[in-house]
Amino acid sequence: MRVLCSSLLIASAAIPGFAQEFGGAENLAPYIPTPQIVVEKMLEAGHVTRADVVYDLGSGDGRVVITAAQKFGATGVGVELLPDLCRKTQARIRELGLEDRVRMVEGSALRVDLSPTTVVTMFFTTLSNERLKPNLEKHLRPGARVVSNEVPIRGWKPTEVAHVKSGRMDHTIFVYEIGRLH
Repeated sequence: MRVLCSSLLIASAAIPGFAQEFGGAENLAPYIPTPQIVVEKMLEAGHVTRADVVYDLGSGDGRVVITAAQKFGATGVGVELLPDLCRKTQARIRELGLEDRVRMVEGSALRVDLSPTTVVTMFFTTLSNERLKPNLEKHLRPGARVVSNEVPIRGWKPTEVAHVKSGRMDHTIFVYEIGRLH
């Protein structure tokens, strides 16, 4: 019994820290960096070109928007809720000399203006995708692509499903096109 009580006490002490990282109404998922090979496959599957404006919702360390600029010539906007991650990513963008093509927005993916975007990338939970779906449908223009890492968007029919292996993990990427969702 003493071991069980100690285990519960230790576990409960860890939960508030996690809740701060992934909790609250605006935080849609914990920070889990996407492997670089998956990032590249997401951008390829989304048919990203230099004409695109890529918004990465829940951008974390900015690897998606940085890769979109460096490898595909696109303009990128990372949207990140956590101030520390946003600052670190802004510094990395400056170090790479990408300020003219990549920027970070500190704020909620639920509240960002998506009207300039042609490609949205994201890696959220099923519930978070459900919360974002009305904003995506309302603000994205026909032809804009939504690329979801691992988690499909319920009720939408993907125009493409791509697969990539990273280490021992198989990853699935769902691509949707506004105007061709059903």
